[in-house]
Amino acid sequence: MIKAQTKFGALIVITASMMVLSCKHEIPAPLDVELLRLAQDTSGQVFYHFSDTLLPRSAGSGHPQALLRTWYNPAAAAFLDSMGAVVPDTLFANGAAVVKELYTSPGVLSLYAIMLKRSDHPNADQDGWVWAEVEPSGEVAIPSSDLGTACRGCHSQSGHIDFTLMNAYFP
Repeated sequence: MIKAQTKFGALIVITASMMVLSCKHEIPAPLDVELLRLAQDTSGQVFYHFSDTLLPRSAGSGHPQALLRTWYNPAAAAFLDSMGAVVPDTLFANGAAVVKELYTSPGVLSLYAIMLKRSDHPNADQDGWVWAEVEPSGEVAIPSSDLGTACRGCHSQSGHIDFTLMNAYFP
């Protein structure tokens, strides 16, 4: 009887362990949490063309959401011209952040697509950008550890300015 109980107990422990391991809930990396905070911190933000109007998704967008608006932190806004567009041939400085708010419909924010110029960070790509997509809830859609792999294909297309595309699609 004791052997049967021991085997049954071991089976329960093994089954429970397998269930815990298979229910993998990834905890966002500290940088992804920092990027979400950056995206939600609206102090000093400057919108593209100085307008917070939602724009329709462009034909060249890799983002499926219907609407967007893009803003720049003060370090990135230093590279906008008098009309609020990115100055041609700009190479953003470290600390510059570009946040694209993606909406499924007016008032329904579904995702932040974030670019942060931080060439000293291990998650930066070869051009110094850290990329991530994070939902307002904190769920990470594309982690910064991806090194921009999911983003660079579209952001490398013709007309980009240091991998930003607002000027190309919303001149």
